[in-house]
This record gives sequence, C-alpha cells and structure tokens, in this order.
Amino acid sequence: MNSFSDNAIAAAKDENLQKALYNATERFRQARADTLGSIDFESYRRSASAVKSDVIAHLSYYLDKFKENAEKSGAKVHYAQDAEEARRIALKIIRENNGSLVVKGKSMITEEIGLNEALEKEGVEVTETDLGEFIIQLAGEKPSHIIAPAIHKTKEEVGKLFADKLKTGYTSDPAKLTKIARETLREKFLKADIGITGANFAVADTGTIVIVTNEGNGRMVTTVPKVHIAFASVEKIIPSIKDLSLFLRLLPRAATGQKISSYVSFLTGISKEEKESGRSRHIIFIDNGRDAVISGRFREILHCIRCGACINVCPVYGFAGGYSYRATYPGPIGIVLTSLLEGLPNRAELPFAACTLCYACQEACSVGIKLADMIRELRNEAVNRKLTDKKLSVMMKIYGTLFSSPKLYRLSKVPAGLMIKKGYKKDE
Repeated sequence: MNSFSDNAIAAAKDENLQKALYNATERFRQARADTLGSIDFESYRRSASAVKSDVIAHLSYYLDKFKENAEKSGAKVHYAQDAEEARRIALKIIRENNGSLVVKGKSMITEEIGLNEALEKEGVEVTETDLGEFIIQLAGEKPSHIIAPAIHKTKEEVGKLFADKLKTGYTSDPAKLTKIARETLREKFLKADIGITGANFAVADTGTIVIVTNEGNGRMVTTVPKVHIAFASVEKIIPSIKDLSLFLRLLPRAATGQKISSYVSFLTGISKEEKESGRSRHIIFIDNGRDAVISGRFREILHCIRCGACINVCPVYGFAGGYSYRATYPGPIGIVLTSLLEGLPNRAELPFAACTLCYACQEACSVGIKLADMIRELRNEAVNRKLTDKKLSVMMKIYGTLFSSPKLYRLSKVPAGLMIKKGYKKDE
C-alpha cells in the first residue's frame, strides 16, 4: 500500500481517471448549484445541524425509542459495538434462515465493516445490485466515492469489463450497459434468500428506516427476498418524520442536484401476514468507534448525511481520486472520519497530504460541518503528538522561520528563484 502522495501522483498521470473524475464531479457540482437556489440553503443546513446535534447529545434515548417502535411494528433491532459483532449478527440471521445467496443495495457502513468478504468466507454468495457497486464488484475493487462508487471508470472501461466478465459483446453505450446489468441481476433477485441494504435515515418516533436511491434495485432487495437486513451506523437516527422532510430536501440537492431522488422508500416493521409467511426484517445499528468520537471535540463529524458534496468540490480529490486515500471514506469527510475511527497515529499522513485547506468543503457541507477547521485541528494534534514525518517537521520549521522574518524572507527569494528557473529548464 503506497502513501497518499505516491497514489495521488500516479492518479494525476492516469488520463482515463482524470477524464472520469472531471466529468462526474463537474456534473454533480453544476447540478447542485442549479437546485440549491430553490431552497434557503443556509437556513436549512442550520436546522439540519441543530437536529443532528440533538440526536448526538441524546443518542441512547433515540436508539431506544427507535427499537421500541420498530419492534412494535414487527421488525427486530440489533446493536453491534464493533465490526466483528455486526458481521456475526448478520451471519447468524442468514444461517437461521438457511440463506446462501444475498443481494445487496448500496451501503457504505457494510464496506466499513468488511461485510461482503466475511460472508463470502463463510460460503455465502453476495451480489451487489446498485449499478456502480455491481461494476466495481466485477472489477474486484472498492467504492471510490460515497455516492458514485464507480466514478473513476469511463464508460469504455465498463464496456470492456462487462465484455470480459459477463461474456457480452463490447459496447460503451450506457443504456445498453445498464440493460446488460439488469438482465444479469434479475436472476439473482429471484433466487436470493436474503436482501441487505444500508439506511439513509432511521426515524425514531415511528421505527422507520428510509432508503434514498436512484435505482429500483433498493426496492427489489427489500421486497423480493424473504429476509431483509438493514445496516445503519448509530448516527443515522433522526427524531421524527417532520425532521425527515428537512433532510429529504437537503440530501438529493447536495448529492446529485435533484429536488427529490427517484426512489424514497419508507420501511416500517413487517405485517402480521408477512411474518406468518416467513418474512422478516432486521435492523443492525453499528457503533464501531463512534462512541469515542461522540465524547470528543470532533463529535460534529457525525452530523454527516453522506451527500458527498464535500468530495465533489475538493480539488485534491478531483485529481487524486478515491483510492489514493486508502480508506472506506475518501475526500474531506474521509480525512476526518478515517483519522478518528482508525486512530490518528495510524493515519497521520491524511490531514497533511490530502488537503490544501481551501475551505471549499466547509462551504459546501449540507449540514454545516466545519470540515476544514477539523482538518487543521487534526494537523495540530498530529504535530503535538509528534506523529508527523520528521522531514516535513524540519521543512515546516524552516518555512516558519523564513516567513516570520521579513529580512530572511527577502533573502530567500533569490535562491528560490534560481531553483524555480532550474526546474523550468529541466522540464524543457
């Protein structure tokens, strides 16, 4: 595994990757700008931030309330302290229902806990059904963006992948590629024992999970198999349906520039008749390090609704792509969340190498998270804990000395100019 810097340099030289990243992020940015004008964005994100602050401050209360209401409606709610426990609960449910084939909707939390690999190791077949996830599963890769997992691939690359893996004729026509994927997945849907999804929101006062998608696969996954398992990190809780209306206005506008996503599914428990026919619904809430985040000064990071707006405006992500971060969550949100969940000593490079502190992410965040401020604080913490690269520390001390003295700064301009001139000649 190379460093972020090495990965980013390689990514910047990849013409296909640069083309794919530019086309996708530019489209998302423009669509977002076009639709945000239809709401009072500043007012909405202040309100959304206030709701999430309340949830984080009273998380146990809202989790208990959700569990009570969901189980009244026939669902079963589970709580996992870490990734291992979450995987164990899921496997137990699958085994109890004699499951062998799982169809999955898009879910970043299942990526975080390594669910697919764990199930496949136990002999359970797992098929991703979101088109982007299906593409990268065929390629043996991981998502490179939290809302557009295959953002790094051009349609020509997808055409070659399908021709190789699915033995179809080559085409780069998006409509034809989608049709190929649909025909391949239809058989999986009909044979699957278990459907697994994430959850965009979990509404405490009704016990409802809400799934927001632009593909019909989400509804197929939650209705065709007899058993549905929804995974959600604990911060996905919101208090009420009234609060949900606020987030459903923000999320699609910030994520894809839509006023409303194509499919918004409300799933509340399961009926008596369905239960009698052997159907069931399970919701697994996962902490996986979030309790420690809540007790610290970076708790606001858990306000995130995974819209991806910060990633789309980030100039570093725009060149480096998602894989350079070597993490489940890339971009500005990934820098902070990865550093907190995996421990800053393990990821001290990220706050420095993957951010210019341009503050574009902070301005774009749909719930007002102070992302750039947090990244700067993580840098300070890394320096104070002596976690930074020694060469970088020496360079920054020299830089600080030069720029704190007008005289030294003026003197440094002469050798700096000669170095730049030498560099230009070398490039020529």
